[in-house]
Amino acid sequence: MNQRDMRPPFAALGGTIPPELEKLPTPCYLLDEDALTRNAEILGGLAQRTGCKVLLAQKAFSNYDCYPLLAPHLAGTEASGLFEARLGAEEMPGKEVHVFCAAYRADEMDELVQYADHIVFNSPAQLAKFGPAAKAAGKSVGLRINPECSTQDGHAIYDPCAPGSRLGTTRAQWNAAVAANPALPNLLDGLHFHTLCEQDSDALATTLDAVAQKFGDLLPRMQWLNFGGGHHITRPGYDIAMLERCITRAQQDWGVTVYLEPGEACALNAGFLLSRVLDVVQNGDTTIAILDASAACHMPDVLEMPPAAVCRSRTGRKALHRAPCRADLPGRGCHRGLRRGRRSQRGRSAGVRRYGNLYHLQK
Repeated sequence: MNQRDMRPPFAALGGTIPPELEKLPTPCYLLDEDALTRNAEILGGLAQRTGCKVLLAQKAFSNYDCYPLLAPHLAGTEASGLFEARLGAEEMPGKEVHVFCAAYRADEMDELVQYADHIVFNSPAQLAKFGPAAKAAGKSVGLRINPECSTQDGHAIYDPCAPGSRLGTTRAQWNAAVAANPALPNLLDGLHFHTLCEQDSDALATTLDAVAQKFGDLLPRMQWLNFGGGHHITRPGYDIAMLERCITRAQQDWGVTVYLEPGEACALNAGFLLSRVLDVVQNGDTTIAILDASAACHMPDVLEMPPAAVCRSRTGRKALHRAPCRADLPGRGCHRGLRRGRRSQRGRSAGVRRYGNLYHLQK
């Protein structure tokens, strides 16, 4: 169910690297404001057609100087803790601030409720501990659920529905908690699930069936249902019609306001890491380009959760190589396209992160 954007690199720039980019100092990150705006317009159009609310997941994109481009099309921001909640409240003022954290610190809750409108808890224990104070402060309270429905392939350790996952409350856990504390359901205004990663809406439809089966009896009592993130809405070929049917289903079946919190979809194909090739070495059948960027310094995410990224390098105006590259396979990559930074960790090949915050590309 995972689908990649298979367009050529730099498709947003017409498929080539503009000559003026060669004058920029490297390594640097480049943001395309027009591409960001186009993504936001797609998300805003979805909200207008369906009545859902779309939030920016700041853990994926938090370049707050670009928030004015996104804000007209979004309902607000999603945060993973105190400081992201403050960022959303201050840099997208007047918009909703939602926060989810696997576990909250008691010494941060008083400040958190100053910024957040919706607070989602990961477990019944956290709900019981902090939910009453959040409700007393006028906040909308939610619980992250685990529908136990895996739709991801190839990286189970990152799957929130994998066996042993720490994220979300299963129905069995909820039933046991309510049996011990019957007042828990009265704290809830909504439910939240986040089970997808760069996936199409068919995976959401499958997940929504599981949510209906596991938690459908609770939903009519809820005010809202948050579909979480991982929706590749702005990727060419994404099935928006099916997404809209999922939203309409939830609205009609349970009478809830539907939230989505895409992160990468807000910034997809809207930025680049620019680097220069400093040297090219040959080792057997493998050609290796030495860059002035490295995974550890400039692309740390590829070490934690390696993407199948695409890199395009140039010497002057001539393409040197263009090849998919994975950072989780030490010593492997396209035979013409391994990239090594001067500070590469354990000889791993590195892909390209899609956005940064140093330079903006404008009309």
